[in-house]
Amino acid sequence: MSHNINFNNVTGKHSFFSVKEKPWHNLGQTISDYPTSAEAIKYAGLDYAVIKSPLLCQSAAMGIDANGEIVGQISISVPNNFATVRTDTNTILGVVGKDYQIVQNKDAFNFFDDLVQDRKDIHYETAGTLGNGERIFITAKLPDYIKVGKDDFIEKYLFLTTTHDGSGSITAAFTPVRVVCQNTLNSAMRKLSNVVRIKHTSNVKQRLEQAHKIIGISNELSEQLEGTFNSWAKVRITDGEVKRLIEMALAPNKETIDKIQKGNYDEVSTQYKNQCSDAFMYAMMSDTQQLETTKGTLFGAYNSITGYFQNVHNYSDSEQKTKSIIYGGTASSKTQTAFNICDSFHTNGEQILKLN
Repeated sequence: MSHNINFNNVTGKHSFFSVKEKPWHNLGQTISDYPTSAEAIKYAGLDYAVIKSPLLCQSAAMGIDANGEIVGQISISVPNNFATVRTDTNTILGVVGKDYQIVQNKDAFNFFDDLVQDRKDIHYETAGTLGNGERIFITAKLPDYIKVGKDDFIEKYLFLTTTHDGSGSITAAFTPVRVVCQNTLNSAMRKLSNVVRIKHTSNVKQRLEQAHKIIGISNELSEQLEGTFNSWAKVRITDGEVKRLIEMALAPNKETIDKIQKGNYDEVSTQYKNQCSDAFMYAMMSDTQQLETTKGTLFGAYNSITGYFQNVHNYSDSEQKTKSIIYGGTASSKTQTAFNICDSFHTNGEQILKLN
């Protein structure tokens, strides 16, 4: 699996750090203590600036000399288009419009600095840059846990990512992670999203400051999720119901669900059937599914979907996995579908699964 972690030819290091845990693919720096923001920027190789540079192109040939060589070409600027350039390596990261506003890496860290200023219990845990430096990411660990049952703990993280190539918004997200298997349990509840997205427009810095509401979101979601998951851990569900829940959650469209409900398995894709089989195998066989909170419970059924995408599903690289799970990709969408089905099962019972 490709890692896509940036390698800086100037420093001779991979641009990534992790506290205590081994970095991705053993690349980057492992440190023993939580760093300050200034230290984290250096450990992660994010201590570089990005500028907008006028975009130039060569004019059409003005003529041909006696030797048949093209002469008279000149460089002209492309109106309203600029290249974003990483200044330490002079690498072009992307092409953007005149209204695009760069958010420097230090400003992304300032978002977290403002949060941790009066709180010593929020810690930078990982940070890095991908590709040529066009995407950066930061994770910070929050204090306390979401506790399910007696000894099933879910850690709480804030995640921030931004790009320098014009390809996406600044994204800040609350990301709960189940300790026992490192499953990311992202869920939106009661119309409260766990994600804040900010476009690279003229007021981006002011809006980044407003994104501090993600702390309020994390506190509210934590309380809701703890109550919900503890309720689900007390609800029994049969193996057949788990299988049907997985089929409904992973279905690519309503037509597939209709075929499954009618028993027309031969009409659905082999890829889909394999995904369902792998997720069901995880639900039945994984050690993390044998705890009191997960074995034969609705919480375990939900965790079988999150666990499948975290530990079983095949991704092209680590960046694609992060995109899919954390900020709005297929895994995030499917786990939200699973969450909604589980919520309906908890309220309405097994009829929501429409077993034949």
